[in-house]
Amino acid sequence: MSVSLALLVILQTAPGPARLMSYDETVRCAGVTQAASELEGGESAEGKALSDAALYWSLTSGQAAVTAGKTPAAADADQARARILAVRELNAGSAEARADLTRCRQRTPDLG
Repeated sequence: MSVSLALLVILQTAPGPARLMSYDETVRCAGVTQAASELEGGESAEGKALSDAALYWSLTSGQAAVTAGKTPAAADADQARARILAVRELNAGSAEARADLTRCRQRTPDLG
């Protein structure tokens, strides 16, 4: 993926002006969407949408890691930690984790 394409992937259009997401934000989105996908399963339409979002955020986080100067091993470890934390939070009914999941899904482009 070219640098300009990676920048477009990371650039998210939220209400208000467009802004770059931080590496930590992309890792959180990767973790929370991966966790939600695992908890939902892949058979339902919701599960498939979550799986798509998880894939998108995993790739986006990987590109953000390159930009941030992270090694592939460090980026993988950050995503794994984020996923484990998000599984715990979602299982516990965390309102913050649910809000983050909603926010990340709103920022996920339509991959269908």
